[in-house]
Amino acid sequence: MTLSLRKLVTYTEDIRIEGGRAAPGPFKLFGAAAVLANPWAGRGFVEDLSPEIRAIGPVLGEMLTAEILRLAGSGEAVEGYGKCAIVGSAGEVEHASALIHTLRFGNHYRRAVGAKSYLAFTNTRGGPGASIQIPLMHKHDEGMRSHYLTVQFSIDDAPGPDEILVALGASIGGRPHHRIGDRYKDLAELGDLNG
Repeated sequence: MTLSLRKLVTYTEDIRIEGGRAAPGPFKLFGAAAVLANPWAGRGFVEDLSPEIRAIGPVLGEMLTAEILRLAGSGEAVEGYGKCAIVGSAGEVEHASALIHTLRFGNHYRRAVGAKSYLAFTNTRGGPGASIQIPLMHKHDEGMRSHYLTVQFSIDDAPGPDEILVALGASIGGRPHHRIGDRYKDLAELGDLNG
């Protein structure tokens, strides 16, 4: 089984003003999405998904990571990161999950950006034009709320019924003018340091 890629789509957002005020530094959001044939479509219930995971997961991880690094300029520049998958209507949510919830996929991205935290994620079912929503968190610290962001875009013709859309997202910087503190402040105020 090999990857049958129909298209690769990238997305860039450069926010200059937020809340009526200039952003104090660079705030950029990026997305890279692969639209591929669902390798399990039309086969009925497949008990063992691992052959396709092993064959396709690493290829997707390497390809999408390379696109994010190209957009961001380097792995060091990436601060927030996340992933998502959307399976078309003829597939199972498990098919979307299979391709992103494997170290064979995610470790390419983690290593390239030097991440310590887990990759935030969504995995859903949808049709052409479905909202691609990639939740982000800081690559070193999941408690930094300034980097709780969502990269959101869509592709008019994807995913088709027998396709899966797999995407990575990234940010340079956190939300401009973030003012809600972080998780650790809440824990200290609530007296729950074990969280």
